[in-house]
Amino acid sequence: MKRRKRDILVLLATVALVLLVDRVSKYFVIAWLGEGQSWGIVPWLAPVFRITYVTNTGAAFGLFPQWGNFFIVVAAIVIVVIVFYCWHLSDGQWLVRIALGLQLGGAIGNLVDRLWRGSVVDFIDLNFWPLHNWPVFNLADASVVAGVTLLALMMLWEERRGQDGQRAIEDG
Repeated sequence: MKRRKRDILVLLATVALVLLVDRVSKYFVIAWLGEGQSWGIVPWLAPVFRITYVTNTGAAFGLFPQWGNFFIVVAAIVIVVIVFYCWHLSDGQWLVRIALGLQLGGAIGNLVDRLWRGSVVDFIDLNFWPLHNWPVFNLADASVVAGVTLLALMMLWEERRGQDGQRAIEDG
């Protein structure tokens, strides 16, 4: 039971950290910039990285802007699925819980925006090769991508370990 509590705390701490950083960063962007306004934090870095306040009613990259309510439903379903999946994970899978916590925190952060503002606040503006004209995004988006990437890497690692183990059995 002790391990189970620790596993749940890992998930909750990850979600809380993502939400805190996401909400605080969006608060400052809204407070300091007008919509569409940019700020080059460091002048020499401004050509490749800026803070640009934009809003997005659609999906990632501004796709389907008229489907805002649909994305609220999708986010709610994703949140429920992640929580359900986490609840059924076996004890000790803390790295999986971190990956899912990153995804869950990001999904909740953007859902809060949609429910409070009617759109998601984006502000990370990268403009360097190969990301020339990359859409503006936020820390919740980055958290979801990091969580999905971590989960995919763990799955590949497990698959490879399974194949190596199978080869050892066949060779042994």
